[in-house]
Amino acid sequence: MMNVLIQRTDSAFADLPLPTYATPGAAGMDIAAAVAEPLVIPPGGIALVPTALAIALPDGYEAQIRSRSGLALKHGIFCLNSPGTIDSDYRGEIKVILANASSVAFTIERGMRIAQLVVARYERVTWQLVEQLPSSRRNTGGFGSTGG
Repeated sequence: MMNVLIQRTDSAFADLPLPTYATPGAAGMDIAAAVAEPLVIPPGGIALVPTALAIALPDGYEAQIRSRSGLALKHGIFCLNSPGTIDSDYRGEIKVILANASSVAFTIERGMRIAQLVVARYERVTWQLVEQLPSSRRNTGGFGSTGG
């Protein structure tokens, strides 16, 4: 288990839960909307939803913001740039870009679970420019080339 520093950016939302795992096997933590008033996302609309939270991840880690499957399936609400990346050196408020793909307006309420946050390790790379890549079984086969 890794400890991560987290800060509330607005004391008006101190009663909202910190990101939490819904079950022992969950990879993502539910993250809540920090809106003072209901926020309506019209059909086809996009909204930037605040969370009133900021984090400080260790180097080599990122936080990914992902859609909640229930909101996507039942209401057509999804994270537009999913997964959105929160870099380890970002200290600003986490905000979630939500889009409404349905034909009806959707209302975001205070404290509603709007997305999932997954903390993941990543590798930094340096590029080595070569004249030719080593061959592979797939080589340059593109979309659908593996039989799918």
